Amino acid sequence: MDAALWVAKTGLSAQSTRMTVIANNLANVNTVGFKKDRAQFEDLLYQRIVQAGSQADQQNETPTGLMLGTGTRVVSTEKIHRQGNMISTENSLDLAIAGDGFFQVQQADGTIAYTRDGSFKLSNAGQLVTPSGEPLIPAINIPQQAASVTVGRDGTISVELAGGGGAVQIGQIQLTRFVNNSGLMPNGRNLFVQTNASGQPIVGVPGQQGVGMITQGALEASNVNVVEEMVNMIETQRAYEINSKAISATDGMLRFLNNNL
Repeated sequence: MDAALWVAKTGLSAQSTRMTVIANNLANVNTVGFKKDRAQFEDLLYQRIVQAGSQADQQNETPTGLMLGTGTRVVSTEKIHRQGNMISTENSLDLAIAGDGFFQVQQADGTIAYTRDGSFKLSNAGQLVTPSGEPLIPAINIPQQAASVTVGRDGTISVELAGGGGAVQIGQIQLTRFVNNSGLMPNGRNLFVQTNASGQPIVGVPGQQGVGMITQGALEASNVNVVEEMVNMIETQRAYEINSKAISATDGMLRFLNNNL
């Protein structure tokens, strides 16, 4: 009976964790470049009461054995790096990646982080930065006399100078991809950082070496599907209720034994 209580308790804990993951997905449904999380479960160790294939008697073996599970747990949360929908903004500094790859930005401590959020802004020095102020790497500086900015699908940046100065190419955006995108560690502020699981960064020009292309005047929306998450929420709620009922049923059985034996 005590074992049943423990097994149901692990179910409650696991479903509560899954609900936290779903709530975070829904909270970020409007976050640019957000990638949804998925909780992954595994069963715990088994009590081997009777080993399968053990001798039942001198001539026969047990065909299945007797194994009692001890519950479940959430073993990991995986980022699903599925392409989000493209949202047209008509802002020349909004850039979306169609395909694999991340923008490189430099954090305050000098380390490199990676993002799918291409809603870039201009700093007071004319440098392309994220909404949080991290500069794009390699650095792109827009001249003060630029009348318009054009970003090609291959990442080339050119500006039209005011006063009839003509078009001038000022830089090249590079993208980074990884062997295992799910191994990247989310760091908040729409940023990811490299880990041993992600592998080494592979830097390339958009459209080459497996890297995606750039779309100017658009942003990549969150890849969270609200309907799918609502279904997952209902499923998680029902699983939590069932585990709660298992605890109540086990408690009733123990109460019966205490009152009648």
